[in-house]
Amino acid sequence: MEHPLLSVQHVSKNYGAVEALKDVSFALTRGEVVGLVGDNGAGKSTLVKCIAGVLRPSDGEIHLEGTRHEFATPADALAAGVETVYQDLALVEMFDLTANLFLGRELIRSGWLAPFGLLRKREMEVAARNAVAQLPARFPDLDAPIDTMSGGQRQVVAISKAAFWGRRLLLLDEPTAALGVQESAGVLEMVSHTATRGDMAILVIAHNLEHIFSVCTRVLVLRRGSLVADVKVGETTPEDIVGYITGAR
Repeated sequence: MEHPLLSVQHVSKNYGAVEALKDVSFALTRGEVVGLVGDNGAGKSTLVKCIAGVLRPSDGEIHLEGTRHEFATPADALAAGVETVYQDLALVEMFDLTANLFLGRELIRSGWLAPFGLLRKREMEVAARNAVAQLPARFPDLDAPIDTMSGGQRQVVAISKAAFWGRRLLLLDEPTAALGVQESAGVLEMVSHTATRGDMAILVIAHNLEHIFSVCTRVLVLRRGSLVADVKVGETTPEDIVGYITGAR
């Protein structure tokens, strides 16, 4: 029997008497792009942080391909193949694309040079250029610092970094927030492109339902910490989703 890539089973998160998440269960399979929506305070970010190892659930279990994981830190989640892109992107603006792609995972020379911490710069540059060559986005100058790029380009760099290292699950927190129409389209194209690899599942937090319906196959709706809907995009409408979010449905 093949297990789903991610299985969230009865996860709850309490802060004293406040229940941020209440008995949330769902599963994702490889190749899926699933939207996670809900009003402010519905528990979206809390759920993602529980999966990403930033928070520990008060109750419930998280499984990857049938194996239970209890992530004590985000590093544990990274080691298990879970990559997360938050709204702040976690990029170093004075560094170029290659340096950001390998940030924290630099390739170090081996042998007698290892103690000196010398980087295998050429190898990293080739890997970065090969990765970028496969992307739908284009960058005028790969050697330019990140702070010279537009907001959409920075978001694509962050997603491409996560996809480059990710082996299982990619979590995106509002990837099109504060972006214009054209830049949002570029980021959504990047999400779709990553999904076509078929080896990862992608969970996208977003408020823009048009964006959700353009790239996702399913939609999860959180309301007041509870999962109130898990529906296929082809079997629902934005109006229905708004109804779930507001409690009208």
